[in-house]
Amino acid sequence: MGKLRIIAAFYAVALLGAASLNYIPGLTDDQGRAFGIFALDIYDDSLHVASAVWAAIAAWLSPRAARSFLLYFGALYFADGLLGLITGSGYLELGIVNYGIQDLPFGFKILANLPHLALGGFALLSVALFGKEVA
Repeated sequence: MGKLRIIAAFYAVALLGAASLNYIPGLTDDQGRAFGIFALDIYDDSLHVASAVWAAIAAWLSPRAARSFLLYFGALYFADGLLGLITGSGYLELGIVNYGIQDLPFGFKILANLPHLALGGFALLSVALFGKEVA
């Protein structure tokens, strides 16, 4: 199995882990925020599960499918994280539609959007480093 397929499989596991955060005792505070930073709702859980299924199918299908997943997923999630830094709300889980622009401390915005920036950025970096293997 090639590097991109392994990375896509890792994303499937990581995204299922993200979807399960609300359901593991002790990881959410009394306000329902995971790690005391961000509240995950049904939109977030649905997004993470759908992305995990996409990642798993791509990893299983082919190196080209894994590359496409990492490229599109990376671009979508990284852009969502950037929007979250600017507005306090992302678009993938409909936060910008449901909550609009939020006046939050910038440090909080960084912590809340770091997962999407990191996951998206790493996916794009993976394509840049290993994508030519299947191009």
